[in-house]
Amino acid sequence: MEKQTNDPNLWDSPERAQTLLKKLSNEKEVVNEWKDFNKELDDLILLLELSEEEESTDTLKELEKESKHLLDQVKSLELRGLMSALEDKKDAILTIHPGAGGTESQDWAEMLMRMYLRWADSRHFKTEILDLLPGEEAGIKSVTIEIQGDYAYGYLKAENGVHRLVRISPFDASGRRHTSFASVFVVPEVDEEIAIEINPNDLRIDTYRASGAGGQHVNRTDSAVRITHIPTNIVVTCQSERSQHKNKANAMKILKARLYQKKLEEENAKKREIEDSKTGISWGNQIRSYVFHPYNMVKDHRTDYETSDIQTVMDGDLDEFIFAFLLQNPNNDKKD
Repeated sequence: MEKQTNDPNLWDSPERAQTLLKKLSNEKEVVNEWKDFNKELDDLILLLELSEEEESTDTLKELEKESKHLLDQVKSLELRGLMSALEDKKDAILTIHPGAGGTESQDWAEMLMRMYLRWADSRHFKTEILDLLPGEEAGIKSVTIEIQGDYAYGYLKAENGVHRLVRISPFDASGRRHTSFASVFVVPEVDEEIAIEINPNDLRIDTYRASGAGGQHVNRTDSAVRITHIPTNIVVTCQSERSQHKNKANAMKILKARLYQKKLEEENAKKREIEDSKTGISWGNQIRSYVFHPYNMVKDHRTDYETSDIQTVMDGDLDEFIFAFLLQNPNNDKKD
């Protein structure tokens, strides 16, 4: 790979060059992580021997602290080992849609959006909201977020499916308990490493006036873009930018990712049919339940992993749920 970077013609294709350099950087990072792990393991063994000789309370505390840090590293490296498919390394495009229920479910969709943005921030991933349609009273009718970071899709594929909320509704004057649903749909972002060809004749591109927040400019011009891929009937929209050109570019990015996901599902029937998980946003189809009343619990119905610390989860602490899912659903077909 390093020999390829010395190719004098490398920058004839800037996108290809950037993809190669990013891939090389990722591989070097993994190698360095293992080197650091082995060094810290050697240091921990020495510290253990020292604690046995000195029987010092301070040394034991330091040993406990370093052991925990090393275990966290083991988990991180193990997670990487469970994400071996080509698409796992890619950035992710995450879409949230509320189920039936109006304001209640739209508010739940916004809560999920906040949760994923906080999760991404905790990993120092870059996020950009590509499309957002606000609810009429509260919450959101839909949102599409680009999440950029190493293995973003590999982690977030665990979140595909219907998420169920049980709580005392803040929108019910009688203080009754409500159940709400929202679907989460995640696809890997497509770059030059993944070839997806789109025939312009297969596209129907419509422009329309954006709705919701955005100022007078958004409301006066037809800046929003809707692209329909006629052969597959896949429809994507984008209205987050004031520029019609930028909205079109973002919509094409989402469309390519959706088409790649469809291609993956067709190539490997064993993969979960993610698109089908978007239908039936209701009782019995949920992958995870979030219960705020009459007790606190978040439970994943695929792995049975659960926790009572619901606020921490809503603040973006999803790693244990993701880890449990990946352990149960490792990649058996390496594509890289």
